[in-house]
Amino acid sequence: MTAASAPGTAPGTAGTYTNPVLNADWSDPDVVRVGDDFYLTASSFGRVPGLPLLHSRNLVDWTLVGHALERLEPEREFARPRHDRGVWAPSLRHHAGRFWIYWGDPDQGVFQVNAPGIRGPWTVPHLVKAGKGLIDPCPLWDDETGEAYLVHAWARSRSGIKNRLTGHRMRPDGTGLLDDGKVIVDAHRLPGWFTLEGPKLYRHDGWYWILAPAGSVETGWQGAFRSRGFFGPYEEKVVLEQRDTDVNGPHQGGWVRTASGEDWFLHFQQRGAYGRVVHLQPMRWDADGWPVLGDAGAPVTEHTRPALPRSRPPRPRPTTTSPADGSAASGRGRPTPARAGPPSTPGTGCAWPASVRPTRTTCACCRTSSPSASPASPR
Repeated sequence: MTAASAPGTAPGTAGTYTNPVLNADWSDPDVVRVGDDFYLTASSFGRVPGLPLLHSRNLVDWTLVGHALERLEPEREFARPRHDRGVWAPSLRHHAGRFWIYWGDPDQGVFQVNAPGIRGPWTVPHLVKAGKGLIDPCPLWDDETGEAYLVHAWARSRSGIKNRLTGHRMRPDGTGLLDDGKVIVDAHRLPGWFTLEGPKLYRHDGWYWILAPAGSVETGWQGAFRSRGFFGPYEEKVVLEQRDTDVNGPHQGGWVRTASGEDWFLHFQQRGAYGRVVHLQPMRWDADGWPVLGDAGAPVTEHTRPALPRSRPPRPRPTTTSPADGSAASGRGRPTPARAGPPSTPGTGCAWPASVRPTRTTCACCRTSSPSASPASPR
């Protein structure tokens, strides 16, 4: 955040914004619009409270409004800090008058919570499908057919499988799956594609769309897959990549359409100890019906703001604290939730390497400076 920018705003000239719009660790973001409001959630891994919830009226200025997950279960599994476990790559949706969040715990399976409003009350986590290595799930309630589906990726560290997306028919109430699943995208069959993960599932223009990243966190790209049927076959295209910009690995995020019909895509970029910062890309559709992200497939640094009301400067709000250490933050950064498990003795037991400890945030496990950056998950 520059000295001239207000907390919660992305700097830029009049009528423009500058990326990243969230210059701190909001890993694997997903976004949804309800009416004139936009909501975003992100991975929280082994931190509690988990599933942060952000609100915006213009896709540029964001405010933390709560969390959907109070604790990680079972408690015995999270008695010690584990940065490679917990909540991976959630999907946020609004269906039947409720907000829904699905996420994968790589050691337990696919979970879901839902609520009548973004501030809750949120249901207790419900296990939709048990299994090792099931990550990055995304549901779709298909208004055209009345069917419900779910797609997920795989963590090789737990399952021995990666680079594939598996699709399921889902119960309309979102509580379970109706089949054993089918591989609907096998990136091993696509020359040059590897580490396919993070799928987001949509219905648009008569197609089933899966927007999914590949190529690994720091050097990857954003892919788009489409099919006339949910179970395939899918055709693919790279729709966002670094090219000659400074934005490495621009990928993994969500598509959202404004009430006036503008399309936008939010994704992350891995920036070392800053974590996975969030960028906003303009989005349009080409003559062949494929999405075009950024500047003809390259990420933009500065761009015209969405045609939405500019937010007023944020008003002071009650401090958001974590239950273990009382730390708080606001603005374009993020608060530092406590990691699951009891705090360690001051100065000992911190799991973060000293070489990547920036200042300004508080480590819940050792009370010393540490990053809120996402660990590199061993997928």
